[in-house]
Amino acid sequence: MRIEVLGTGCPKCETLVKNVTEAARQLDLQPEIIKVTDIAEIARRGVLMPPALCIDGEVKLVGKLATVEELKGLLES
Repeated sequence: MRIEVLGTGCPKCETLVKNVTEAARQLDLQPEIIKVTDIAEIARRGVLMPPALCIDGEVKLVGKLATVEELKGLLES
């Protein structure tokens, strides 16, 4: 599983990385977690309001700081 957090490195983006890492740990997953900070790359994916979350190349969340519980739901589906 490949998880990408798209954002410029703001506090919300960093918290999303932390939350997704914790959600994966709680689910006993070992995904590849990547931070994408290049604004051109973020825009190319159609994200206009970071942070955003991509799971295996599919944008699942945009402009929202998800909780660990919300992220667990996304990772399980």
